[in-house]
Amino acid sequence: MNGGVDGGGRRGVESLIEVVIADDHPLVLQGLRAVISGTDDIRVVGEAADGAAAIEVVLDREPDVAIVDLDMPEVHGVEVTRRITEALPSTTVIVLTMLDDDDTVLAALRAGASGYLLKGTSGANILSAIRSAAAGTAVLDPGLLGGLAGRASQAPADTPEPFPELTARERDILTHIADGLTNAEIGDRLHLSAKTIANNVSTILTKLQVTQRGQAIVLAREAGLGIKRQQKS
Repeated sequence: MNGGVDGGGRRGVESLIEVVIADDHPLVLQGLRAVISGTDDIRVVGEAADGAAAIEVVLDREPDVAIVDLDMPEVHGVEVTRRITEALPSTTVIVLTMLDDDDTVLAALRAGASGYLLKGTSGANILSAIRSAAAGTAVLDPGLLGGLAGRASQAPADTPEPFPELTARERDILTHIADGLTNAEIGDRLHLSAKTIANNVSTILTKLQVTQRGQAIVLAREAGLGIKRQQKS
């Protein structure tokens, strides 16, 4: 794996982002290769055409990001995601799939996925997601946000305030995380530095006993956080 760690993330700015791509459709692999080959900061270091091979390649290459289809032979993508994130917490997983139902999205995020994109999204969005995931920011396809917010809004109105282990500031930051904001965007809204937000995010993940930002988003949305901004937009 290339690169060092800086205060704003786990990679140095000038480092290459190493990626493994896994999909059982050759045309999808070809398309991903083509999109990534046009960059000078991302490179493909491994490929796989089924779930079992995906796990093997990722564990061998230890990339910064793994792009994983869900409906693959041998091992389903949700289980692939779980095994990768448990074995290599430093590798972030982006799911790229045709499946857009809420239960599948939530299952993938609970398994540790840091991103969830629908096939058909643009190459620019894929590259942006790779860079965001490598920097520690979760990425969800905009088409999925409404459904997840809707599920969260079904929580009982008289439910006690969620996450009592969090401070008021941490709960506020978690709400913004659930809205899909980056650390820099949260810092702008709360008039705090991105480094301060990053430190708080790390504490939030520890308190919630999760390792991935996407998992925190799931917990927050299920608790009813992060939906007011969605409803106003």
